[in-house]
Amino acid sequence: MDSMYPPRRQMPVDQYADRNVCRYHPEAEVIDLYSSGEAVCRECGLVVEDRIADESAEWRTFSKDGSSDHSADMCRVGSANPLLAGNDLSTLIGPPTGAAGFSQNGGAKYKNNRSKTNLDTNDRALIKAFGEIASMANRINLEKTIVDRANNLYKQVLSNKKIMKAKGRNDAVYSSCLYIACRQEAVPRSFKEICAVSNVSKKQIGKCFKLILRALETTVGTVTTDDFMSRFCGNLGLSRAVQSAASSIAKKAVELKIASGKSPISIAAAAIYLACQASADKTTRKEIADVAGVAEGTIQLTYGLMFCRVSELFPDGFVFSVPIDKLPRN
Repeated sequence: MDSMYPPRRQMPVDQYADRNVCRYHPEAEVIDLYSSGEAVCRECGLVVEDRIADESAEWRTFSKDGSSDHSADMCRVGSANPLLAGNDLSTLIGPPTGAAGFSQNGGAKYKNNRSKTNLDTNDRALIKAFGEIASMANRINLEKTIVDRANNLYKQVLSNKKIMKAKGRNDAVYSSCLYIACRQEAVPRSFKEICAVSNVSKKQIGKCFKLILRALETTVGTVTTDDFMSRFCGNLGLSRAVQSAASSIAKKAVELKIASGKSPISIAAAAIYLACQASADKTTRKEIADVAGVAEGTIQLTYGLMFCRVSELFPDGFVFSVPIDKLPRN
C-alpha cells in the first residue's frame, strides 16, 4: 500500500548556505513565526530555526487620519514607561536660593522630575524587575508583547501585599511572571526553559506561579501537546511523517485518558519516542529528554502506559518500519 507520508530524504543544501532552508524541501518558502520564535517550512512544517528574532520596526504611525504612510507624523514620547508611578515627565522649578539658585542668564534653575534620585521605592523595584524580565525573555527570543504582559503582571504583584509577604526570592517572581505571560499569550514555555534563563529552581517557580494565580485571580490558557510538538520534533531533526504520527498519538492518548495525570510535555515526549520506535527515525530517550526537559524515567513510564493500547494510537496510513508486535515494551 502506498504511504500517505513521503519518504524522509535529505536534500543537498550547500547552494542555499546564505539563507534558512528546509533540509527536505530546499526550494520551499520558509515562514517566520515571530509569535513562537520559529521558522517553519511551508511544504512540510519542519522547524528550520527555533530562535529567530523579530527584526521588524517597533515604531508605529501616529497620524491623525490613521494612514499607514511611514512619512506621516510619527510623534513619540521618548522613554516614558506607563507602568512607572511619576510618569508625567513633569519638571520641578524650585525657588532660587542665593546666587546658586539662578542660571547664568538669570533664570531659575530647573530639574526633571524623573531623575534617578526622585524615583520612589516602588519605581526602583519595577525598573530592576523590568530589566531582569527583559534579559530572560531576550535569551529565549520572546516577543515584546510577552515582556510587556510580564511587566504588567509584576506591577500587580508588587502592589499585592499578600504576595509580597510570602513571595520568597525576587528572581522566582520575575520568572513566574514571564512563565504566566507566555501561557496567556498562547506561546507557552516549559518550566525547564524558564529555569534555564533564571537562577531559581522549578520548585520555586511553581510555588510562586500558583501563589500569583490565586492572589491576582488570573487565569492561564490550557497547555496541550501541540504547543510543544513541532518545536521538540524540529530540534530533534525528525521528519514530517514522524511529527504527524507523534501528534496523532499524543492527541489519542489524551482522548482515551491513557496517561491521566501526566503533563502535556511528558505525553508529547513519550509520543515522539513511540513514533520513533515504529519508524526508521530512531531517537533515544535521552535525546528526547534533553530537548523536552523531562526525565528519562518519566518518558519510559508514560511510554509504558501508551504501549498497553498501542494498536489504538497510530494514525491510519502510517508506514511501520517496525511492526507493532515487535515494538519494545519500555
